[in-house]
Amino acid sequence: MTRLLDVGLEQLTMMVYKSGEVAESAINMSIRGFMNGKDVTEAVRELSDIIGAMTVEIENKAFELIVKYQPVASDLRIINSYMKIAYDFERYGRYAWDISFTHKKLADLDECAVSLDLMPKLIEKVSEMVSKSVEALREHDAELAKTLADTEIEVDELYFACLDQLSKARGRSKCVTCNLLVSRYLERIADHTTYVGEAIVYIATGEKISLR
Repeated sequence: MTRLLDVGLEQLTMMVYKSGEVAESAINMSIRGFMNGKDVTEAVRELSDIIGAMTVEIENKAFELIVKYQPVASDLRIINSYMKIAYDFERYGRYAWDISFTHKKLADLDECAVSLDLMPKLIEKVSEMVSKSVEALREHDAELAKTLADTEIEVDELYFACLDQLSKARGRSKCVTCNLLVSRYLERIADHTTYVGEAIVYIATGEKISLR
């Protein structure tokens, strides 16, 4: 017999996954705007606000399930993990908006990304991690989630290399500052993908691991 709690958990699962889809869209939009010198600030801000509202709905749904059905430990593990993942997706959205806002304010929409040789590779790796985190959630794929650890190491190496390159840059100070901040936001997004991955592994296996 299907428990009412199971129906609620399915609903919660779909809510969190949809939040991840919107978060991935926000990041992709902000990155394209940054790489192409386009102002996407308002569109990304709107997506970020939507993700924030979805996070509140997810939290409310989670508390509703706890209050109504008094879930056992295994169910609480899932509910708690979904709340953590929702928060990380909200951070995806916030950092996406930070990228767009910083680019608009500091770079005057010049294509600053092309002035930093390592930026396209950093963006590629972070985008890959975001996509994997959402896919791993959809499939509850612990093994895919664990692969985020290796890519996160690559992102950290690229980030530090970017810092080294920027410390020697002789270009316009606004572009240098913009690239510095955007590379930092990308590195933080990568960190949050590993948090999502850890929660997915915990949901799927009950194992607590660190992917950082």
